[in-house]
This record gives sequence, C-alpha cells and structure tokens, in this order.
Amino acid sequence: MSNPVSETFLEVAVIGGGPAGLMAAEVMSRAGVSVHVFDAMPSVGRKFLLAGKGGMNLTHAEPLPAFVSRYGRQATRVQAWLQAFGPQAVRDWANGLGIDTFVGSSQRVFPSDMKAAPLLRAWLHRLRHPAPGGAPVQLHMRHRWLGWTPEGALRLGTPQGERTVQARATVLALGGASWARLGSDGAWFPWLQAAGVPVAPLQPSNCGFDVVGGWTPFFAERHAGQPFKSVAIRVRDDAGQVLFHRKGEFVATATGVEGSLVYAASSLLREQIQDHGQARFELDLLPDRTPEQVLAQVAHPRGSRSVSSHLKSRLGLDGIKMAIVNELLDKASLHDPARLAGALKALPVTLAQARPIDEAISTAGGVRLDGLDEHLMVSACPGLFCAGEMLDWEAPTGGYLLTACLASGVVAGQGVLAYLATELTPSQLPPSTDRSSV
Repeated sequence: MSNPVSETFLEVAVIGGGPAGLMAAEVMSRAGVSVHVFDAMPSVGRKFLLAGKGGMNLTHAEPLPAFVSRYGRQATRVQAWLQAFGPQAVRDWANGLGIDTFVGSSQRVFPSDMKAAPLLRAWLHRLRHPAPGGAPVQLHMRHRWLGWTPEGALRLGTPQGERTVQARATVLALGGASWARLGSDGAWFPWLQAAGVPVAPLQPSNCGFDVVGGWTPFFAERHAGQPFKSVAIRVRDDAGQVLFHRKGEFVATATGVEGSLVYAASSLLREQIQDHGQARFELDLLPDRTPEQVLAQVAHPRGSRSVSSHLKSRLGLDGIKMAIVNELLDKASLHDPARLAGALKALPVTLAQARPIDEAISTAGGVRLDGLDEHLMVSACPGLFCAGEMLDWEAPTGGYLLTACLASGVVAGQGVLAYLATELTPSQLPPSTDRSSV
C-alpha cells in the first residue's frame, strides 16, 4: 500500500522500483538517509518477478575478466560498477537476505529454490525495517513520474491527481522500453532529452528477429515454437572475420528466430541491419562434427534413399534441423554433396529486422554514459542520478543484466551520499533556490 507523502521537500526521491532503484535506496537507507521510492505500478519489482518465473538467474560464476567482456563497448565503464558490486557481491547480498544460491551447469547462479518472489519479499522487509542506524525506505505505489515543473520539482501522477515533490537529490531508475505493461515504457526519454540530458535512441536488445521474406507457410505452421538444440551460430563482419561463434540453442518463431543463442548475438545482428539493411548468421547444425566428417557422411552413396533419409541415417539429422535445410537450400544444393555438407556447417540465415522493442528482454540506448560522472550523476544537472537499464549499455542474458543493474544502483546510491555530504543544507539555501532544477 502507498504511504501518503506530506512533505513538499524530501531528502532523496528514487523514481522506479526495479532492482536498480531499490538497490540505490538500500545503500542510502543503510547510511541513515530518508529515501522515498515512487513507482507507477501497484507493486515494485514486477519485471524482476517475471524474469524469475523460469528460474531466477541472479548472476554468473565465470571468471571476472570474461564476465566484464559481456558488456561489449561499455565494458570499461561497467567494470567500474562491478568493482563496487560484482557477481560475488550479488551472491553475498542474496545470502544476507536468507537466500542461498548455487551455480548451475551453465555457470549461471540461481537462488536455491529458483524463485524470485521470496528474495523480493525479504528485500522489501529489510528496506522497510533496516538495521539500527538505518532509515526505513518509504514506498509509494501508483505514482507515475511525469517530468518536471518549470521550477524543477518532480511531477507525479497519482490516483488522487497530480502532485509535485522537491528533493535534494533524485535517482531515476526507470528501466528501458521493453515490457511496457510491467512499467518500463521509455516515457521518460523525451523529458530527459528536453532537459538537455544526453540520450541515445532506445533499441531492442536480447531480442528476436524476422527472417527476410518470412518462413514459408509449410515451415511456419509445422515448426514455429520448436527449438534448434545443439547447434552453433557464427556472425562475421564485412571482411569475413568471425565476430561471434557460440554453441547453444534457439527457437524458430512464426516469422523468424529468437532464444538464448540469438539473444547473445543480437547487438551484432542489430548493428548489421542498421548498417546494411539486413544481417546474416551462419547456422552450424552439426557443431560436434568437423567439416571433413560431415562431407564424408554426406558423400557416402545413398542409393535409392531420399536426401532426408540419407542425412538422418548418416548424421542423425531430422526434425526442425532437416526442415530448415529444405527451407533454405535449393534443389541443386541438396543434391550436390560438397555444397550440402558446407551448408550443414554454415547454413546462411538472413534477417530483415529486429522484433518490436516491447517484445525484447532488454533495451540498448538511453542515457549516455558520457553525460554522467563516475557516480552516475548527470554532469549538467547536479543532484540528478540515473541507474539501471535506462542507461546506454547492454548485455546478454545469463545474470549479466541483473548484476549490472544492481551494481549501477549501488554506484548511484553511493554517489547521492557523496553529493549530499558536499551540498549545502536546505537551511543554508535561500528560500527561492531551485534545489532540483534540470
């Protein structure tokens, strides 16, 4: 239930009740700072809970250098956040909430019960009832941020009408633009842009793609929703150099492809579409066999058997794997052993576009990091901090997204504490001073 806000001036306002916003609030709460969290939804952590439905992936246990590399172009900047709160800190934090964790076979880290809800409940209890010396975090639901007044106060839409709040410091942790029904709708983008905060266009990340021309009705009707298991995909640059090569699995959709292996390459594929109008990856249907082994089996005399029967007998190729071979290869290639063997190891799949941003797991773009200082404060707007997915970074699934969101919340929270320690107190400021102007 929302708590009424009688103050017209708060110590700290956090806008957004996802992992980044709650973590920033916790850092400040532990230091005894009064924090008010405002969220547009009826309850906090909705995307966090949805992400945990299939098993709450908290972080990843691979060595830190490899972990940091998952953040691509922003790896250096994100590394600084991870120094404040890295993968082991995530596990320690969960343990402090009474949630044991374990490392799965893929090196992903999960709560022992695989669930998100118990962790969120324990977290909210600690925020509301901190240890001695801490300040309880006040949560205000159904408070949608609407931007700023001309005087710089926060505008909040509530069921009782619009209200305004001023704060010594504000943390924006509003998420990206995926899963709008859970609160991350990107509505903040034009308000920050108008306020002079540097922003990059929001784009889908960890997303599916449509294939050029779409699948044939025959393939789509029979195989949409089916997984490609034990395959690999390879993405090359214009010069033919391999940029991405990984084994895993993904899923055929009615219009294209999605799933973990595609998500891991999504940033490269999205950029190729932006640069060239389309993207391509090579699908290795038999990653555990060498090209020579595949060619030897394909070239083996097949007698009166069909190509499909021959490949099933010699290579175990059937189901959706055989279906996509028939879907993408012409008859001449199917009957040419060298060309067919080459395709089984590098079947070209051409993509036309990413799926809509609201279908994506996460987003790229947002508040540009070059417009923020090392504490995630907007350089042009003292006292305004940003954290979480609304920042311009991206990472694959596997615990990397959540870890960096939590870490950015820690950095922003620490930044607010440093800012409050150096800022003039309200009593020292003239009554007319705009304390949160952007």
